[in-house]
Amino acid sequence: MSTPTPQILELLDTVVAEGGSDLHITSGQHPSIRIAGSLVSLTQRPVLTAEDTEKMLKSIIPEERWNIFREKQSVDFAYAHKDGARFRTNGYVVQGGVAIAMRLIPHEIRSFDKLHLPSVLEVFAERAQGFFLVVGPVGQGKSTTLAALIESINTSRSEHIVTIEDPIEYLFDQKKSLIHQREVHVDSPDFHSALQNAFREDVNVIMVGEMRDLETISSAVTAAETGHLVLSTLHTNNAAQTIDRIIDMFPASQQGQVRVQLANSLAGIFSQRLVPRISGGLIPAYELLINNSAVANLIREERTHEISTVIQTTSQEGMIDMDRYLSELVQRGEITVEHAYEHSFNPKVFERYL
Repeated sequence: MSTPTPQILELLDTVVAEGGSDLHITSGQHPSIRIAGSLVSLTQRPVLTAEDTEKMLKSIIPEERWNIFREKQSVDFAYAHKDGARFRTNGYVVQGGVAIAMRLIPHEIRSFDKLHLPSVLEVFAERAQGFFLVVGPVGQGKSTTLAALIESINTSRSEHIVTIEDPIEYLFDQKKSLIHQREVHVDSPDFHSALQNAFREDVNVIMVGEMRDLETISSAVTAAETGHLVLSTLHTNNAAQTIDRIIDMFPASQQGQVRVQLANSLAGIFSQRLVPRISGGLIPAYELLINNSAVANLIREERTHEISTVIQTTSQEGMIDMDRYLSELVQRGEITVEHAYEHSFNPKVFERYL
């Protein structure tokens, strides 16, 4: 990696100073930063040229990754800025020019309370085994929630934790647990290989940054079945869709067995969204599925479409319905009705809660 250009350093300083979450750099446009969910064009800065953007990327990318970028026209890596600020970075090609998206990874790993997440998540951090998924679209705080789960284990139990990430985002200080963070393309060729290797590493907890393929999902389900706590993410909308997505990844001849495995090993699914807050910033809204006997039966019997009803009617067990929680945020004056509707899973159900 060569010396970062003054332009990129100034832009990253701006993201940090303005409390932004993301920086977007594209040739032919002003740089943009995302603040509290809204994209703001930095029109006071000059429009960037193709030469500017290529120089910026080349100045921060690890040298060995430049050829990968040239070959695949996309690359992921983490960049360490000053004062402990780190950015998850994606370089990609747009109409022949270089573009860069950089997301600020907060230095502090915040607790569930500080993140405004439900305390019931502690229950999943205390489990010895099982499969727990954090799901939602891109940019909704999934990695931050996973980090809070890992840190909860790290501060309370003596376990061997292996994280498999692309790239590594939050950096953990070892407390009660032994933590090994492995980066895909640096420490392992892919997620699946690292997950397979974990079985031979006397591991208790495995965190898979993202399940991208059938092999990784299959290994993760097996790991959860064989005495490990497995935490991961998927880009799905809700609990029912997540279960269907996992099962649909497998050939039809294997789906019956996978349903049984998932019914036995699933601990829970947490779906979250970051909603603009009336007082400023973002606040999470969420759905929580806890796998009980009723849910396990629905998974085995191919009745996942009924899972949302179970969530709505089983709040006494700790389950959380997204529409109910959105209505509570509206009633507390945290978010507007309009923003609640945007994130509602079922607007008619949401209306009944208001």
